[in-house]
Amino acid sequence: MTIGVPKEIKKEEYRVALTPSGARELKRSGHTVLVETGAGRGSGFSDEEYLDADADIVDREVLFEKSELIVKVKEPLPPEYDLLREGQALFTFLHLAPNRELTELLLRRRVTALGYETLQKDGTLPLLSPMSEIAGRMAPLLGSYYLQRFRGGRGVLSTGATGVRPAKALILGAGVVGMNAARISHGLRMDTVVVNRGLERLQRIDWTFPGTVKTLPLTAEVTADEIRDADIVVGAVLIPGGRTPVLVTEEMVKTMREGSVIIDVSVDQGGCVETSRPTTHDDPVYEVHGVIHYAVANMPGAYPRTSTLALTNATLPYIRTLADRGVERAVREDEALRTALNTYRGEVVHRALSEAMGIALGGIEGDA
Repeated sequence: MTIGVPKEIKKEEYRVALTPSGARELKRSGHTVLVETGAGRGSGFSDEEYLDADADIVDREVLFEKSELIVKVKEPLPPEYDLLREGQALFTFLHLAPNRELTELLLRRRVTALGYETLQKDGTLPLLSPMSEIAGRMAPLLGSYYLQRFRGGRGVLSTGATGVRPAKALILGAGVVGMNAARISHGLRMDTVVVNRGLERLQRIDWTFPGTVKTLPLTAEVTADEIRDADIVVGAVLIPGGRTPVLVTEEMVKTMREGSVIIDVSVDQGGCVETSRPTTHDDPVYEVHGVIHYAVANMPGAYPRTSTLALTNATLPYIRTLADRGVERAVREDEALRTALNTYRGEVVHRALSEAMGIALGGIEGDA
């Protein structure tokens, strides 16, 4: 199979979907790997390293024209739409639920689109988890940075000082993002509160940080009470393939103290804060009702070397399966890859996406 690795064009996105080592592994399995000129530069991988791995360096048009499987990091952007062609397969972070334009394009072009963020195995999200881990660990650090007065924050040092209370971090969700956000905020000695709908994950927080991280059930009343005196709020909620529910209303934001900070990690699926809107690394924050909002949709892209290595470690086995078996056979035989499938032969085939879009749910021929 011919596998294409284009250069990411999202603003300030420096990750690449495949390392030279990953390219070498695919070549050893007999596949052709096309890498766009300069695709790995932002992550510290030169074209020469890909050539040493026996990949081919080509321009963007040739890559999209010849590739049967396109492997990316982020969803295609409008300048890439015309490059996608019928019968092609796309494997990337799709986040289609809030993006009707891209969803409809994939349906019109009959692109087989598989999303890293919806692939499930044994009840986990193995391709989303590495990026969620990084974003979760980033969130309290970013919140601490923007608490600085000269950045518009309250001027509260997150760690506190002798005789002075630390900042309070409220984390909405106890999945991979929430757990890692709690780990870092706890490590910074912040007053950390985690809220979640399921008790099992709250129990895991209690076991991991006995007596030092407060856990509460996620209800509108609890959120409204806890958010009033929170210095940092981390939105860490996910519905695989679906739109993130709004947990923090604008009225709740109005009750927050001036100069507090919201880090909405879930913004790439629509966001869990009513006042959130996607931002970019070069213009990451804005203010609503005196509250700083950070809502960068590709947070791990700020640390591309770490993120690229972690992502390739997770995705490479699935890329190899798609290439070795062929996409058609792979999505029928591999249960995990089936869960990653969002669009197929002009139909939406992921239930959460179907519900979010109001588009009829299709199926795969030959389903058992």
